[in-house]
Amino acid sequence: MQARDLSVLLGVILIIIMLVIPLPGWLLSVLILINIILALIVILVSMNTQEALQFSVFPTLILLLTLFRLALNVSTTRSILSEADAGGVVDTFGTFVIGDNPLVGFVVFIILVIINFLVITKGSERVSEVAARFTLDAMPGKQMSIDADLNAGIISEQQAKERREKVENEADFHGSMDGASKFVKGDAIAGIIIVLINIIFGLIIGMVQMDMNFQEAIDTFMRLTVGDGLVSQIPALLISTATGIVVTRTASTGNLGTEVTGQLLQYPKLLFIAAGTIFLLGLTPINFFLTTIIAGLLALSGYLLSKQSNVPDIPDEEEEDKTESSSMKSPENVVSLLNMDPIEFEFGYALIPLADASQGGDLLDRIIMIRRQLAIELGLVIPVVRIRDNIQLNPNEYRLKIKGNEVATGELLLDHYLAMAPDLEDDMIEGIDTKEPAFGLPAKWINEDVKDEAELSGYTVVDPPSVVSTHITEVIKQHAHTLLGREETKQLIDHLKDSSPILVEEVTPEPLSIGDVQKVLAKLLKENISIRNLPVIFETLADFAKLTNDTDLLAEYARQALSSQITKQFVHQDNSLKVITVSGKVEKLIAENIQQTEHGNYLSLDPDSQQLIIKTIHEEVEKLALQEETAVVLCSPAIRMYLKQLLERFMPQVAVLSYNELEPAVNVQSVGVVNIA
Repeated sequence: MQARDLSVLLGVILIIIMLVIPLPGWLLSVLILINIILALIVILVSMNTQEALQFSVFPTLILLLTLFRLALNVSTTRSILSEADAGGVVDTFGTFVIGDNPLVGFVVFIILVIINFLVITKGSERVSEVAARFTLDAMPGKQMSIDADLNAGIISEQQAKERREKVENEADFHGSMDGASKFVKGDAIAGIIIVLINIIFGLIIGMVQMDMNFQEAIDTFMRLTVGDGLVSQIPALLISTATGIVVTRTASTGNLGTEVTGQLLQYPKLLFIAAGTIFLLGLTPINFFLTTIIAGLLALSGYLLSKQSNVPDIPDEEEEDKTESSSMKSPENVVSLLNMDPIEFEFGYALIPLADASQGGDLLDRIIMIRRQLAIELGLVIPVVRIRDNIQLNPNEYRLKIKGNEVATGELLLDHYLAMAPDLEDDMIEGIDTKEPAFGLPAKWINEDVKDEAELSGYTVVDPPSVVSTHITEVIKQHAHTLLGREETKQLIDHLKDSSPILVEEVTPEPLSIGDVQKVLAKLLKENISIRNLPVIFETLADFAKLTNDTDLLAEYARQALSSQITKQFVHQDNSLKVITVSGKVEKLIAENIQQTEHGNYLSLDPDSQQLIIKTIHEEVEKLALQEETAVVLCSPAIRMYLKQLLERFMPQVAVLSYNELEPAVNVQSVGVVNIA
């Protein structure tokens, strides 16, 4: 254990000893001087910290110093009442203040106590309460500001994490200071009560037990009481002042001395006004010689400050050039070019108002909500979306990149609305023909003048920010599996480990590595299955990973375990589901052509049979589309994975479910059969 840690522990043990065991006068004098020194160090540190968190231990330190001071009070009170002696320091303080008049000395002490209790302590307590309340109220706004800066690319993920931690620490600190200020208040009250006890019981003990007369008892115990009160109240006053300094300096950028002198003397002309006022006061019966000297010093200070402020601060151009040149030659600048953002949103210059908050743009806030929405829907923490303008794009064009690859583009007309007609043949409203970017539906860009008319005609009218938000959401959903890497999987596992450590230990690192778990989760996300219910997925992996390490099969087992979730995702509100079933002949054909290898299983079907199956399913899907129904193909669990692989390239939007992935109570209605001649 280090000496610093040991000293704090020994200090706490000493405090406990002081409360129980009587101490000699010389040791009390040493401890009293230590108390004064500690209080002086605390107030000096509080004046030199630039922000409150640099002195984050202050609330705990207040408690320890208050306990130390009260333990000293107990020890000195014991010595005063039992021996009429509390050491040389207490006696010296009492004699110096009281002098020849005990009453005057006692009045001085009372004034000191009133200043500490009613002015500084009460003020610090109130400021602590207000600071704690305002800090907690401001937390949501600060968090949103951090998210906005992160989404805009102004700060990095690490910087955002540090700023979030700072916001949380500030809230904890001011909450602790609110409680710690109560210790300071209680200490001041305890000091007043201890002084009264020392005087009253000191007189009784001195006159009854020590055979002193009244005058002798008053002189002795008044001197010791005032001395004890002073050596206690002076450190208490310093700690109270330090508390007030810490809680009132919330917007500081330097230490207290720099700020006070810098801000107080930032207007040199005001010193001339102050000098003139003091000089005029000298024309009254006030000492003319004294006021003239003070006015001259103020005028001289104002002149020197004015002269200093007029000197321009010229930067050294050569130094700047050298710094810039060396930074450009630094290898770190080249390495940083290799970094690739997971998600990038670029737009032409005409779309800048979308992201510019000063022009009413709320795209940053919308992206924050998209990330929260997808975290709930998919169970995946979507990476930060980097937003930037790109002059190489057309003015109204935007594009979305995932891991450097362009995955979606679109065009927006900010002064128009996007109108989608319920009937494709309905052409009542005039506008610019286009397609809704997220789902590819026919639509029109219409002017605001015909917006109300379009809505009355049954059109769905959407503003441009909502159009692009929907597009971003759908594209990220489609590519969620590519955003889930091993690092993101490790974060999800660590989060689950906090609540289910045994479950995680049973799955990883044995029998499955993080890469294996990532493959299973990515396969679920690829078919738009949420992985938010991670405990159920891990329960399944714990059961079946001992039997097989084939991630494709493990993903199938996980799907069956998530049957309730999948049922809710696809089944209508009336508990019915229209499906395209696969005939026994087709299932047998697929099952017979599954090839098993040491690297996994795959479907080895002849091209003619593949084309025939795909064509048949496509025809059935088209029939469902005319009925405005979502296409769902239902088959046995043994071939579901292979049938999905067959359809994935040609019809990725078609969901393929197995019988084991639906709840027994679902009313399944077959509206088509996949069969081959």
